[in-house]
Amino acid sequence: MATATSNSSPSAQRHVGFSRRTQAPRQLDDDSPPVNKYRLLSEIMARAPYAVLERETYSDLLCDQCGSGELPEELLLCDKCDKGFHMKCVRPIVVRVPIGSWLCPNCQGGKRVRTFSQKKIIDFFGIRRSSDDANDKRSSQDAKKRRKRSRPLVLHKKKRRLLPFVPTKDPAQRLKQMGSLASALTALNLEFSDHLTYLPGMAPRSANQASLENGGMQTLSKEDMETLEKCIAMSKRGEFPPFMVVYDSREGYTVEADDLIKDMTIIAEYTGDVDYLDKREQDDCDSIMTLLLGAESSQSLVICADKRGNIARFISGINNHTQEGRKKQNCKCVRYNVNGECRVFLVATRDISKGERLYYDYNGHEYEYPTHHFV
Repeated sequence: MATATSNSSPSAQRHVGFSRRTQAPRQLDDDSPPVNKYRLLSEIMARAPYAVLERETYSDLLCDQCGSGELPEELLLCDKCDKGFHMKCVRPIVVRVPIGSWLCPNCQGGKRVRTFSQKKIIDFFGIRRSSDDANDKRSSQDAKKRRKRSRPLVLHKKKRRLLPFVPTKDPAQRLKQMGSLASALTALNLEFSDHLTYLPGMAPRSANQASLENGGMQTLSKEDMETLEKCIAMSKRGEFPPFMVVYDSREGYTVEADDLIKDMTIIAEYTGDVDYLDKREQDDCDSIMTLLLGAESSQSLVICADKRGNIARFISGINNHTQEGRKKQNCKCVRYNVNGECRVFLVATRDISKGERLYYDYNGHEYEYPTHHFV
């Protein structure tokens, strides 16, 4: 998608033709089959291929939302209606200039919500059958025994421990929650993945070494590691955190709590494809997360959730340039050293009530993500 200052032309043009009736229709017998009704022109045009005729100049282009022609480098042109929109004015806002074609919200039409049966939800998330639960219970009992070992009587400052999420007890409601996530992922042509993915041609797993981190990494304690293992085991059984993915016309896909979430609860791991930061600096993906900050830029890794991901991809960011925006934050993004590898987790920073939308700071300590136009 080019901005208003470019003069790129469409690669192909296709037009829709209509045949006109030139004679009166003949009268049909009563026994004749019913006549097929014509579709509405609006329905035809909504699905028809389109082509935009380029103007000679775009110097007089105005934003269809605010009516201003200022900041032409931030004006996006819809490839269907040829209207202009500021990246900050369109809802949901556009953070980076898209690569390739771009359609405004009016031309995109409403979001089609796909429904999933129970079997399809189980297959979509790769939920493990109950035959594997015995191993998880044994490992959980072993973890409890390890925690009961005696410790020396030394006074230390009490460290806040991570808490496991508490799944919704009602199986039908859990399916509804998973269905909302499956619908959002399907609408964006994404695959579900609850772990980091290493693909050929991208960063190998051997590159993800916490020892290369240049600061900002926390070490996951033994107790917190047990909590994490418990969360992973629950997810494999289809017992996910109680969240609903909801589409908002202003913010896009968002995540809302479907039950009470306590402070310090593990919400989700940020997952996707792992790649080198150097390869992704010119990428237009708006869901790239820092995984490893190396002393040298060639060692830095990012998580790209543009092909695969989980519910963490849909959690909204705050406008960290305003006091009102900062008040919305109820979870944080933390990078941990887990068995020598870098992992990223979202953790609740306070109690989150049912129906409350989840927000965290996209920037953390780097302040490179443009959030000053966030709602």
